[in-house]
Amino acid sequence: MFDALFKHSIFKRALKQNLISTKTYNIRDFAEGKHHVTDDKPYGGGSGMVFKPDPIAKAIKTAKITQPDSLAILLTPQGQTFNQKMAWELSKKKSLILICGRYEGVDERIALDYIDLEISIGNFVLTGGEPAAIIMMDAISRLIPGVLGAEDAAQLDSFSDDLLEYAQYTRPEVFENHNVPEVLLSGHHKNIDLWRQESALIRTFLKRPELLENKDISKDELLILKKWAQKIETIIKK
Repeated sequence: MFDALFKHSIFKRALKQNLISTKTYNIRDFAEGKHHVTDDKPYGGGSGMVFKPDPIAKAIKTAKITQPDSLAILLTPQGQTFNQKMAWELSKKKSLILICGRYEGVDERIALDYIDLEISIGNFVLTGGEPAAIIMMDAISRLIPGVLGAEDAAQLDSFSDDLLEYAQYTRPEVFENHNVPEVLLSGHHKNIDLWRQESALIRTFLKRPELLENKDISKDELLILKKWAQKIETIIKK
């Protein structure tokens, strides 16, 4: 499943340039017995199966042989919700171990003794943690210096300042009677920066207002919001 990430686009180039490195472990390789069984019925009854602790513990120990200071992360619906701030924090770690849950979950004793952090990518359930791991690896790796190429590319992404990214335009200048904003054609960098700041703020207010709840809004941003509130009030009165 991870080939979709490892063999394409930016991640592929980062691997080739040794900006990042990866290794995958199949939990089944650490299971005992003829059939290498990794799951079993839950104690106390109930539907579904649960990951046995032994194979996961052995896999984590094996991964830590070469990277003893790795942060062990369990991907689970019970974890903290993954976001851009967390991606920045994790990008500064030397090494991460992502444990992909499946079935009804992982034996709780693994979470107690082997896991440093539990993470969820949202309030929904996946068949397995692999897609969640791919999302995290993509989000984290692009924040590592050199991976994106342009030094400020990651800083300008959505959520980097608790805001969505400003609106983007490219050629043609006119598309189906919609024109590119004149300020973007002006070449006036200060005015363009101001327009982009306003665009990011208003797009966030209209599309993801909850992002503004915990944001420290500057005086300039407050003025922009007040100006747009007045515009909206005027439209409503009409």
